[in-house]
Amino acid sequence: MSWVTATTSVGKVALDPAIGNIRQLEFLTDGRKLSPLHTAPWAVASGPVDPTLSPLEARLAGDFLCAPFGAADLEDEPAHGWSANSAWLPDTRSPSRLSFVLERCIRGARFSKTLALDETEPLLYQTHLIEGGEGTLTVAHHPMIRLAGRGTLTLSPKRAVLTPATPLEPGRNRLALGNRIVDLSNCPTQGGGTISLHDLPIGDAHEDFLTCVEEPGAALGWTAVVRDVEDDIVFVLKDPAVLPVTMLWHSNGGRDYAPWNGSHTGVLGIEDGCTAGALLHSEAVKPNPVSAEGVPTVMTLGKPIRIAHVIGAVPRPAGWKRIASISAAGGELTLAEANGETLSMAFDTDFFKQEP
Repeated sequence: MSWVTATTSVGKVALDPAIGNIRQLEFLTDGRKLSPLHTAPWAVASGPVDPTLSPLEARLAGDFLCAPFGAADLEDEPAHGWSANSAWLPDTRSPSRLSFVLERCIRGARFSKTLALDETEPLLYQTHLIEGGEGTLTVAHHPMIRLAGRGTLTLSPKRAVLTPATPLEPGRNRLALGNRIVDLSNCPTQGGGTISLHDLPIGDAHEDFLTCVEEPGAALGWTAVVRDVEDDIVFVLKDPAVLPVTMLWHSNGGRDYAPWNGSHTGVLGIEDGCTAGALLHSEAVKPNPVSAEGVPTVMTLGKPIRIAHVIGAVPRPAGWKRIASISAAGGELTLAEANGETLSMAFDTDFFKQEP
């Protein structure tokens, strides 16, 4: 199946319905074209596809919904679930809005997806609705951005940042394992010393994973990256009551085997979810280090679950280096720089509200 595309005067989004991932996202603003999302180099390479790769791995790009998140061990399903490895059937379509239904059920639940470009602002609103089903499920978005050079990362206030007990790639982790961090500017490294998680990249030839747990009572969860070479600001928004963790996947040439071949560099996954970090589904349903922070690590199926998510990008205003806050109120979204300057745009401030 070919990509399905929506276009407005300020943006373009294309989804690959074969697996439900966003293959292209562009925003046109202030006379510039901004491309916030990453595509793996082998996903656009010519030649035969490695048959040992899952559909998701072969087409690794953009953003997709993981259900369950990570390696699945309760049912026979691929990593990140059928939501990221099987077909989404087109449902309704307008110039700025696309809707799809997942061809197969997960745990008996029906999944639907809507992508809506804002008509005037560089924003993509995503909604996933999970209806019915039984049991529990871990869930996460998986947007990936790439930096051609350096950048600065900031996040909404977190109660804790957790590093995993085991590395993604043995011997290729920059960060010390099994830590609970409360100061992002002072993170212990594997070889001793500390680094700031605000400064990207955090290392060379490495793969690292972090689970950031939202502060209690937060109204809006957000992640922002100021990219120096691209001279822009990419930001991701969520409802922290639904997706209480933000997982950060730092992938910077730490995998030497095919298809990675050391070529997957400068990539940051911003994975907002309800899950126990990199732990298995069977571990997420039990007490674990993330649930010990006071947040759920699985969703209970049955009643409808609405997952709302926003990706945006803007040119970097002159002199801006670091985002201090992002807030939504009164029909506006406001980004504030550390020096106190602000940038505002029209925003659907009801988008994250759940139905009563």
